[in-house]
Amino acid sequence: MGPWPGRVGRWGLRGPFSFLGAAGFGAMTTSGSVRERVIDLTEPLIEQLGYELVDIEWVAAARSGVLRFFIDHPVEHGGHIGIEDCEKVSREVSALLDVEDPVPGAYSLEVSSPGFDRVLRKPAHFARFVGSRIWVELQVARAGRRRYTGTLAEQTDAGIRLEVDGQPVSIGFAEIGKARVVA
Repeated sequence: MGPWPGRVGRWGLRGPFSFLGAAGFGAMTTSGSVRERVIDLTEPLIEQLGYELVDIEWVAAARSGVLRFFIDHPVEHGGHIGIEDCEKVSREVSALLDVEDPVPGAYSLEVSSPGFDRVLRKPAHFARFVGSRIWVELQVARAGRRRYTGTLAEQTDAGIRLEVDGQPVSIGFAEIGKARVVA
């Protein structure tokens, strides 16, 4: 028996909801409008439920894809994300996306904790992980180098400062393509 709206599976609420066609999520992030629309729609709801939206991931498949939300507790709350947290967010986000129908296509919705290799998407995410080892990929190479791994020494209004092999490297937020915490 296949998934349908309202069925709670191993990863949360699943079903043939409307999202992203064959082009896939990555292809649509060029303009950023679809990704930003989904974030703009869901982030206030997720915060209202008492969680933080860490990131959204799209995994394309032949007939449908998987839209995966990564959530966490706000810094002041602490603790770990459990299955009950994922189910709660999944139910509410699913209902919102069913109503708003951001883009056509079928997908399954998953909600998960961010894991150990947590994505850093907003300045507040970087501030939370000062002192941690992170990986950063620049949108455009700088002096022939695009990727840096080092200790996040500082987060400012303009960007971050890493310690990479004992050398300071300053990176503006506008330069960052991807970033995540690494072990």
